Amino acid sequence: MPFLGKDWRSPGWSWTKTDHGWKRIVFFGHELEDNNKDIDLKELCSDDNENLFVGEVCELANTKRKKEFYNNNTKSQFVFRDKWIYVQKESTKERHGYCTLGEALNRLDFSSAIQDLRRFNYVAKLFQLIARSQLTSLSGAAQKNYFNILEKIVRKVLVDHYNPRLVKELLQDLSSTLHSLTIHVGRCVLVGNVNIWFNRLETIVKWQQELNNMQIPKQMYSGMTFNDLPLHMQSKILCKLSDACDIINLGQATPTLHILSENKTLWKKLCQFHFSDKPYCRSLGLTRNDNVDWKLMYYTLQKHYPMKEQYGDTLHFCKHCSILFWKDFGHPCTANDPDSCLMPISPQHFIDLFRF
Repeated sequence: MPFLGKDWRSPGWSWTKTDHGWKRIVFFGHELEDNNKDIDLKELCSDDNENLFVGEVCELANTKRKKEFYNNNTKSQFVFRDKWIYVQKESTKERHGYCTLGEALNRLDFSSAIQDLRRFNYVAKLFQLIARSQLTSLSGAAQKNYFNILEKIVRKVLVDHYNPRLVKELLQDLSSTLHSLTIHVGRCVLVGNVNIWFNRLETIVKWQQELNNMQIPKQMYSGMTFNDLPLHMQSKILCKLSDACDIINLGQATPTLHILSENKTLWKKLCQFHFSDKPYCRSLGLTRNDNVDWKLMYYTLQKHYPMKEQYGDTLHFCKHCSILFWKDFGHPCTANDPDSCLMPISPQHFIDLFRF
């Protein structure tokens, strides 16, 4: 006789023995229990409310009420805070359905990732790519989560003054996309009431004004400063910067830094870092020709080739398990040599994983 359960691979329910018989155990998660200690079964099933619920029916009502209480008292409606997810692109006997970009955005813990400076630029760049082309592919819940995390990104920049230029570009791309979708394309491509999207547009404009009016306080140090370092050490620090805008902005601080920022060797190394693997650059003899204005060469190549992306920490994909995860937290891999199966995932590659 066939098994008629919902999933024949299900491990089943957990039960505990009490004085009144066996009772099924329902897990809510640590975060849910901590936020709902003041809710008990007597409050939910009292005579004034719903005394008709008995047994398992009352237990299900208790579960539902606890979830609603959690959702109404938190800005984000998601309990998932996973460190890894299984990327599924088709249905199999073991798993039904597939994993979408919105589901990955909901389940991976990006809210905590932006608090880590190694991952902040990665998450901001990912959100910028989503704002440019993938916003309409997100579900309504994923879009809500997207704007909740985006607000945390803006607040972190306003408090810590960390990389405001990247977040300004993100908000500008998002504003252009929403303006095009609400005005030119039409309302049919957006999930939810169009008034909600107009309110989000107004919020984005307010964030942009706050970032433009942000004043970075002058830090007062009594010890050694950057200008006190020897010139060769200042030059080596400049060579560690991979963004041309950072080099130019630093060169505007003092006349000495301006001279160091115009060094031909500095811009040559910057060209080699970003474009040395391009066929066109190899044909120019990028590493041999010294009679080249390397600063002009950098901006010329930038128009034709994408720059190499560099992040302190990125998501990784296990080709053996098809699992996407933060490397620091790891994942339950069954391969004999797990390190050989790992592949770092850039923000663009992250989006490409969920193209079907």
